[in-house]
Amino acid sequence: MIELTLEEVALATGGRLVPGSGEPRATVRGESQTDSREVRPGQIFFARRGEETDGHLFAGKAVEAGVALLVVERELDERELSVERELDERVPQIVVADSTAALGALATEVVRRVRARGELTIVGITGSNGKTTTKNLVAAMAERIGPTVASAKSFNNEVGGPLTMLRVDDTTRTLVAEMGASAEGEIARLTAMAPPHIGVVLSVGLAHAGEFGGIETTFRTKSEMVRDLPESAVAVLNRDDPRVSQMAELTRARVLWFGLHPEAHVRASDVDASADGTRFTLHAALPGRDVESLPVHFRVLGEHHVMNALAAAAIGLELGLPLPAIVEELEAAALAAPGRMQVLGGRDDITIINDAYNASPDSMSAALRTLAQIRKPEGRTVAVLGAMSELGEYSIEEHIRIGLQAVRLRISELVVVGKEARHLHISAINEGSWDGESVFFESKDEAYDYLLRTLQPHDTVLVKSSNAAGLQSLGDRLGEAYA
Repeated sequence: MIELTLEEVALATGGRLVPGSGEPRATVRGESQTDSREVRPGQIFFARRGEETDGHLFAGKAVEAGVALLVVERELDERELSVERELDERVPQIVVADSTAALGALATEVVRRVRARGELTIVGITGSNGKTTTKNLVAAMAERIGPTVASAKSFNNEVGGPLTMLRVDDTTRTLVAEMGASAEGEIARLTAMAPPHIGVVLSVGLAHAGEFGGIETTFRTKSEMVRDLPESAVAVLNRDDPRVSQMAELTRARVLWFGLHPEAHVRASDVDASADGTRFTLHAALPGRDVESLPVHFRVLGEHHVMNALAAAAIGLELGLPLPAIVEELEAAALAAPGRMQVLGGRDDITIINDAYNASPDSMSAALRTLAQIRKPEGRTVAVLGAMSELGEYSIEEHIRIGLQAVRLRISELVVVGKEARHLHISAINEGSWDGESVFFESKDEAYDYLLRTLQPHDTVLVKSSNAAGLQSLGDRLGEAYA
């Protein structure tokens, strides 16, 4: 974060400064945190009220960890800030009406100041699937240009977004911000904090449809990324997604298409997926430039990740990178992110693919297709599936559809875990033409024990669910067992 005085932070957040032992014009420049367990010396701690706990209860722990400033919704007395050791100074506080809003306001001011100096390029990325993978690829490319700040993990909401933005400083050349939402207006708020020079929409699908209230609301929400872009900005849009392609009519920005479609400015041809990744030819035909084509071996498992690679390539070109450098970064990426198509195992030629960080109908379907594509001739395919969360009224229908898809792809065995996914199991066993099996377990431990007993040499195992279903730990355990 850039250096600001306590008075400047108070002004930016609309808060009241309660001075500590130092001068009001003392400065802060450390990163910000909302989790007292993550606080490091010199940082700012925002005490937020959550659904399950209240950050004000942990302000004392933040002080003990060396926090430089507390942003609170009520002034905390010495008793509330009592810590296990004596402190030489009293930590200043800024009292605000809403700590989350104050976090966003401070991020807005920091980004505004850095952007005004003219060397910061902001890339905003949204979509129902692929945000984190694309963000990681773009961040690696942007580092070739200069210091880059990118969202950690999946920090993409009203808290994670500002925390990422507050990491920019005067040396930052590129901010790569993943922007998610669970309701209309949330992406618009994030883009107002950090107005993108390059706004990216990857897809519009059923992920979080239960929270949004339907696919049309999802469309309106994702389109917030490009609606307010100025003419000087670039909207990077998926030409293959019919809903995303409609967004070209909603933006004043120049449109740059990516996809497999022949009209895409950045596209792929000759796509060939296998167990060691996907090979394709990357074509770049940007306006005013010669057409370039290069072969790519993209080692991130799953043909569906090619779309994320194409989006990242389009962004890289807009950032000014030459195509050979972009291909180098694509080929250097071996993993989308931990828990996303992560290849584990190896003993007895048993391959475990842990893709249980998150799941939507689209990503579940794509993962099953990948499993079928990379099947070893002498082995079986085993899909270990848990629930897809946040689908609302679509939940039963979509779980049934995934069960039928597993049958039609002739997956050798289906292992369904958790009662929330039971409809997936029922739909599979009701498909009489299937030669495979489906088994159901209430718990991860039961499924783990069963798989240890039944997996055979040369099997390929996919573990896939939403994060809430908790199967990522099951995938990790299987990977360790067959390491």
